[in-house]
Amino acid sequence: MNGTLRRARIGRAAAGRWAARPGGCRPSVVHHSLWSLVLVTVLSGAASAGEHTPGDLSITGPWSFELPPVSPNGAVYLRIENRGQASDRLVSAHSPIAGRAEMHTHEMAGEVMKMRRVHSVEIPAQGEVAFEPGGLHVMLLGLKKPLVAGERFPLVLEFEKAGAVEVSVEITSR
Repeated sequence: MNGTLRRARIGRAAAGRWAARPGGCRPSVVHHSLWSLVLVTVLSGAASAGEHTPGDLSITGPWSFELPPVSPNGAVYLRIENRGQASDRLVSAHSPIAGRAEMHTHEMAGEVMKMRRVHSVEIPAQGEVAFEPGGLHVMLLGLKKPLVAGERFPLVLEFEKAGAVEVSVEITSR
C-alpha cells in the first residue's frame, strides 16, 4: 500500500497535517532551505533595487525626466560613491534606448550656460560624484523611444577598474 493511501485510511488526526499535502509527504530540510533561499534572494533584490554595488562603488538613484515623444535627446542623473582606497574612472555609458550615450557637464561661458562633453569622470577614493541637473549627466542622444514616466530602462556604465555595470533608470514626471 502506498504512503498516501495508508495516511488517508488512518485518518487526518493520526496522520497529522501532512495527510492533506500532495503526495502526503512531510517537507524536507531541503524543501525548507530552498524556500529560505528564495525568500532571501527576493528580499535582497528588493532592498537593493535602487542601489548597485560593483566592488567598492555604490551607484544610487539613477533617474531621468519624462520627455515629449518628439524629443531626440534625454539625460540620466545618479550618484556614484567610491568606498574604496583607490580611485576609479567612469569612461563610457550606453543604453539600448539611445543611439549613443555621452557624459556631459554644464559650464558658464560669459553669461550663457553651455553643455560640454566629458570623456571620463574620476570617482575619487572615499569620495562621491553627483550627476544632477545643471551639472554632470549622462546624455542620451538619438532616443529610439519616448521617455515615459513610470517606466524604466537599462543603462550600462563602463568603469576603468570596476568594469561594466548595468543600472535600471527610473523615468519620473517633471
